This record gives sequence, structure tokens and C-alpha cells, in this order.
Amino acid sequence: MDTLANVLVGLVAALHAYFLVLEMFLWEKAPGRKLSGFDPAMARATAPLAANQGLYNGFLAAGLVWGLIAGDPTGFRAQIFFLACVVVAGVYGGLTANRRILVAQALPGALALGAVLLAG
Repeated sequence: MDTLANVLVGLVAALHAYFLVLEMFLWEKAPGRKLSGFDPAMARATAPLAANQGLYNGFLAAGLVWGLIAGDPTGFRAQIFFLACVVVAGVYGGLTANRRILVAQALPGALALGAVLLAG
């Protein structure tokens, strides 16, 4: 179960690193506009907000990586904290911005959190 938990935490960290790149660097390009559905003018207008979101996603990814490399009990606790943050942010985003966020962020975070708790 430890291996599965570590793999899931790593995947969630990689997903949030991808969100960072998408929101900070690709927002006005085709991948970002496809995700948001924005035309070039709206993508340009919202780029600072997307970059801010991307930075926060980077912090989540960094915290999860820290949780993977830190020894226990710190690593375990960091994983729980940052995965809980991922789930809360995903639920909030899914309820207030776009329901797809529930599947893209909250669900992977919840699966990883469950695996970490079971492995703990």
C-alpha cells in the first residue's frame, strides 16, 4: 500500500506541476485557451489571475514532493496536509468555477489521500 500511496501522491504532484505550467506559461497559447475556452483577448485579460492560480498549484506540488522525500512522521503529515488542501481547493473550484475541477483535481487528491491514510 505504501508504494501505491507514493505513486498516487507523485501523480497528484505532477498534475499540479502541469497546472503551474499551463496557468503561468501557456494560458494565452492554445493549451490554455482550450482549457479555459477563452478567446485571445479574454485569455490576455485573465493571464495575471491564471498565473496566480498557477503559483498556488506549484506550492501544492512542492509540498507533496516534500511529503514524499521527508522522513516520517513529517513526510506523512505533509502529505496529509497538502492532499487535504488539494481536495478542498478542488471541491471549491468545482462548486464555484467549473465542475470539471472536481474530477481533475479533487478526485485524484481524494484517492491519493485515502491511499496515504490506509498506508499510514
